[in-house]
Amino acid sequence: MKPVFIAGPCVIESVDVLEQVAEELVKINTKYDIDVIFKSSFDKANRTSIHSFRGPGLEKGLEMLGKIKADYGLRVLTDIHESWQAAPAAEVADVLQIPAFLCRQTDLLVAAAKTGKVVNIKKAQFLSGEDMCYPVQKVRESGNDNVWLTERGNIYGYNNLAVDFRNIADMRKFTDVVIMDCTHSVQRPGAAGGKTGGNREFVPAMAHAAKAFGANGYFFEVHPDPEKALSDGPNMLYLRDLDALIASLL
Repeated sequence: MKPVFIAGPCVIESVDVLEQVAEELVKINTKYDIDVIFKSSFDKANRTSIHSFRGPGLEKGLEMLGKIKADYGLRVLTDIHESWQAAPAAEVADVLQIPAFLCRQTDLLVAAAKTGKVVNIKKAQFLSGEDMCYPVQKVRESGNDNVWLTERGNIYGYNNLAVDFRNIADMRKFTDVVIMDCTHSVQRPGAAGGKTGGNREFVPAMAHAAKAFGANGYFFEVHPDPEKALSDGPNMLYLRDLDALIASLL
């Protein structure tokens, strides 16, 4: 089985940013004969501050993601935050992602499952890997066996995250695909004056450590210029660095 790669800007900012990222992913896919899934969110409903940029919203965001999918031939992943978003998002997205804070929301999981699309559930920052058997069960008992799990660290307050890589091995008991979110795991939540900080220099090490513990998927938020990104800039990779990191993992 080839590893799963997911990459893209945190939130939909503009057509220009989406196209720059898509062009690079197409090059990487061709170069390495892989299938990087394009990721971006139409709405970031869990930003630190009410003043933070959230994205273009469901209708416009899905239109923009649909155009990327059609123009570049990339599979698409996006987050959903409420159960009513599952059906319209599934008309465009190949993978529906459940945000970590919402991974125990039964109605959300069931709605995502009923679309028949792949459901990628991010492990909550307050759960262990073993706890994730229950979200998986909710999806499967709703009639969908296409479920992935993603590790993204644990939080204990104090604006930082810690990663216990044993969670990856634990989650492999429940699904064949366990992904390491290499960029969100280096966040410093709320540590940048009303927004999230981060340490992108640790992203490659996170990826390789996860591989050693059995991860077979990697999630990277990337941006042409993270310093100007409207969400998660400090922990996003520079787009120019993605090729070399994927090469090292392959």
